[in-house]
Amino acid sequence: MSVYLGIDYGTKRMGLAWADELRIALPLGMVAGTGCARCLDDLAEVVRERSVTEFVIGYPLHMDGAVGKRAKEVDQFSKKLSERFGLPVRKVDERLTTLAAEEALAHSAKGTVEKDGKVDAVAASLILQDFLEGGKVI
Repeated sequence: MSVYLGIDYGTKRMGLAWADELRIALPLGMVAGTGCARCLDDLAEVVRERSVTEFVIGYPLHMDGAVGKRAKEVDQFSKKLSERFGLPVRKVDERLTTLAAEEALAHSAKGTVEKDGKVDAVAASLILQDFLEGGKVI
């Protein structure tokens, strides 16, 4: 049985989502971003609690498909995830995911979007759901 942890990468915070054999991505919340020394420890707790078997992380390509600075950061972070947890890390094209998450929350929250991690978690769930539905793995 595969259990997936979707990650919307960030240096300040990372949005998280989860899915199991039902293949429905659910927002989990957020953890500290890579700018914080405890981010991998926070992820380790989620991996343990949810019995995660694979990571799915958003890969921020430029609109023209080019790999930029942020995508290179995701490459480095993906390597750290793989080394720390020994689990597969799938990178999925995430162009416009955060914008879609903000729009979805704005509609559901009657026009108000707070920076409390909800957008990041919804973005992570969109990334994960795209992967589960056969989205482009990089």
